[in-house]
Amino acid sequence: MADTTITSSSQTIGLKRELRFRDLILYGIVLIQPTAPMPSFGVIYQEARGHVVTAILLAMVAMLFTSISYGRMARVYPHGGSAFLYVGKEIHHSAGYITGWCLIMDYILNPLICTIWCSRAAMNFLPGIPYVAFVVFFALFFTFLNCGGIETSARINAGMAALLGMVIVIVLVAAARWLLHLAHPDAGFFTRPFYDPATFNSAGLLRGTSIAVLSYIGFDGISTLTDEAKDPSRSVPRAIVLTCFFTGVLASIEVYVAQLVWPRGLAFPDVDTAYVYVSGRMGGPILFAIVNASLLLANVGSGMASQMGAARLLYAMGQDGALPRRFFGTVHRSNRIPRNNVLLIGGVCLVGALVFSYQLGTELLNYGALLAFMGVNLASMMRAWREGRMKQWVPMLLGLCGLLTCLFLWIHLGTLARIAGTVWALAGVVLWLVRRRYTVLPGEAV
Repeated sequence: MADTTITSSSQTIGLKRELRFRDLILYGIVLIQPTAPMPSFGVIYQEARGHVVTAILLAMVAMLFTSISYGRMARVYPHGGSAFLYVGKEIHHSAGYITGWCLIMDYILNPLICTIWCSRAAMNFLPGIPYVAFVVFFALFFTFLNCGGIETSARINAGMAALLGMVIVIVLVAAARWLLHLAHPDAGFFTRPFYDPATFNSAGLLRGTSIAVLSYIGFDGISTLTDEAKDPSRSVPRAIVLTCFFTGVLASIEVYVAQLVWPRGLAFPDVDTAYVYVSGRMGGPILFAIVNASLLLANVGSGMASQMGAARLLYAMGQDGALPRRFFGTVHRSNRIPRNNVLLIGGVCLVGALVFSYQLGTELLNYGALLAFMGVNLASMMRAWREGRMKQWVPMLLGLCGLLTCLFLWIHLGTLARIAGTVWALAGVVLWLVRRRYTVLPGEAV
């Protein structure tokens, strides 16, 4: 009787369709972060031997292949669920489940590492407050605001994108002022960020590109908003591709001016916060503090957005029967959000931020994301083959390029991340087998 009540409730209470095209783009940009290349600038600079802007542009091309595959699949299946849904429908329901399981790790780890980073950054402003207190604060802060509903999240996304946009404009103005006062730059000064024959190395550039691609991870989160978007078959695919493109253009401009300002060959005082030191060089201690604070704000936005994205993915898997529907597949009656999932992820962030390191969390996030990207590219290829065989060679070629790119990046993940990620995937397989024993799962005959 209880199961019947829950099922009926789930059918009558649905997510509200009120997100416009611009809301989807804002959500994607905030989830990726408009300042995305700033934290990784020093690492890419070091690996690519100064060719950061080239690495960013190459990474944009690689991710555009995958974003096109996401857009095609979102048009075919205008329902929330992202890679979990697409792989399950086009390849096999069990493959979709494992993809969704790995994507859950990706989505949950994003707010978790944002909680860690925000807590560490906040300690720079208030060193007298212990780390644990900041972890509790940020985990509760993300959860409380996401429990306010999709309208609250959309308004916060818009405000956050505007504030970060203002910071980026300030940085670009400061860079322009610094460059105008530069005395007699040589002929190749403005082109060396793209190509410097003295330091160019193809292996180093490819390694830098593999790191730069991580700045784009998050665009796929737009597909989880399909159930809440107006005209999703048209708006969601466009938003996915355009978000990826806009992110690449903006990131290229940010790193280009930074490369012009920072003397080539000069080591950074701290590679992880290299862009902050570049900002200090172009704008003094005030801009140093502004950029440092803006990166904290960007991680707050990313943590909130990815927590809600993970909650929607769990909701989709609960609705499809891959996870227990009673808990994961329901929405709150008043604000129509998957509140159980939001609270669960908030608890995971609180505990995980106390036991995980930021580096391990970041590497594990990449494991889940790249596997999901490979699955979506393969699903797009299979869909094109079914629709027209070789007549659909263009989408199949684009999907193949995306698949090979993601496979290349996945192979270059750290050993510990691949081991831990595989353990998580195997745990998902065990859970799947247990549920098959006692439950009729999606795609299986009764």
